[in-house]
Amino acid sequence: MGNFIGNTILWTLAFYGLFEIMKTVVNIFTYTNLQSDGIYVIVAIKNQENKIEGFLRSFLFRILYGKEETMQNIIITDLDSQDKTLTIIKNLQKEHEEIKVMNWRECKELIESIKNT
Repeated sequence: MGNFIGNTILWTLAFYGLFEIMKTVVNIFTYTNLQSDGIYVIVAIKNQENKIEGFLRSFLFRILYGKEETMQNIIITDLDSQDKTLTIIKNLQKEHEEIKVMNWRECKELIESIKNT
């Protein structure tokens, strides 16, 4: 019973977080003067060294080979990973100018500056 309650709470928080992210994206595009000239993907990650390269390369494939013409940049914010995630991302950034790496504070400031313009 306790396990069920714990899982229910975790899933509720996960859905709430997803809802908040979606709400933020909608607010950015609704209440700012952003031009509709592309999609900028913001990915927050932590300790994903085994998965992040494949994930990012799938986005890059869509950008580079015309499957997703409107996607402009992938902004990666690392949430203090303790593994090699940040090293992998920085190596990919050297290969592909579409990848931008920021810490969470810089990313949050970028979003706030977009919202306030």
